[in-house]
Amino acid sequence: MHWVRWGSLVLAAGIALGAFGTHALQGRLAPDMRAVYQTAVLYHLIHGVGLLAVGWMAVLKPSNPLVQTAGWALLLGIGLFSGSLYLVSLTGLKKLGMITPIGGLAFLWGWICLALAAR
Repeated sequence: MHWVRWGSLVLAAGIALGAFGTHALQGRLAPDMRAVYQTAVLYHLIHGVGLLAVGWMAVLKPSNPLVQTAGWALLLGIGLFSGSLYLVSLTGLKKLGMITPIGGLAFLWGWICLALAAR
């Protein structure tokens, strides 16, 4: 059940960051950086729901190591993909965007592992 806990906490953080971006950052970010921030929030939330799916699969197949791998990959992806986009949008340091594709690969790996675990 730790993946349900992680998913719930990630979703709570995503909602808080989305609200922060909507209210506290309104008028403070250039339109292109606002779009980057919104992308970070979107992927953060989508993959938080993915962690809930990992939690569900962990109940169905508790001994399948791919389930755990999927969870860690999605969590890593949130940190690298969304985290790097949050930083790019807030700092303007576009070089941090070089981390983003690594997070995207972690997302892909997580979903592939979850699909394989569901076999």
